[in-house]
Amino acid sequence: MDAHELSGREKALLTHETLNQTYKRLTLDNSRRTPMHELISTMLSHRTTHADEVMAYNTMLERFGDWEGVMQADTAEMADAIKTTRYPDQKVPQIQETLRIIKEERGEIEIEFLRDIPVADAMAWLTKLPGVGPKTATLLLLFNFKKPVLPVDTHVFRVSQRVGIIGAKVTANKAHDLLLQMLPPDPEELFNFHKHLFWHGQRICTWYTPKCEECVLNSFCNYYQDVRAKGIDKKAA
Repeated sequence: MDAHELSGREKALLTHETLNQTYKRLTLDNSRRTPMHELISTMLSHRTTHADEVMAYNTMLERFGDWEGVMQADTAEMADAIKTTRYPDQKVPQIQETLRIIKEERGEIEIEFLRDIPVADAMAWLTKLPGVGPKTATLLLLFNFKKPVLPVDTHVFRVSQRVGIIGAKVTANKAHDLLLQMLPPDPEELFNFHKHLFWHGQRICTWYTPKCEECVLNSFCNYYQDVRAKGIDKKAA
């Protein structure tokens, strides 16, 4: 089929259906991390590998004991504790200020209250915290509280643009809302869409050398039909 015959919504649903079959459906289990663990780990993960994020998180809590200790830690010592992440000097004040705000507003360093408030209010509250953008907020709300939101990380964003679900000029932040409007407003469906595009971006639709010939989406992918099939993609040659 001509990739441009389908609308963005049609491509989103077809991509979702195809990757469900390719990677198999997952069950959304919100017990993997506590909400505070999810929040701070996601802040640490920016431009950082998962292994380095985990090492930084564990070292930080081993060294400072609990969230109170992290909040009050010397900034240089804190930066040293999370040195396996990228930009530790930038992340330290963001994390410590986030912990201060939570304690001042909630009376304790805990965010379980987000479970019981509307999605829009939860998103607004989270994204006012320093260093917390739509990706961090949606990851927390979907993974921990099963809210109907869609995290758009670099892999989800790249696959969505290449396939043609969203336009080439759409920003990552705007993509959260656009993709959410195209998909069923069900946390389990959104979780599967997120995880499957994440895996597909890691394994097949990679940034530098996408494996287009192996891709189950190439029959309706803009990038494949407009670039790869015409031999324009010199980097992948």
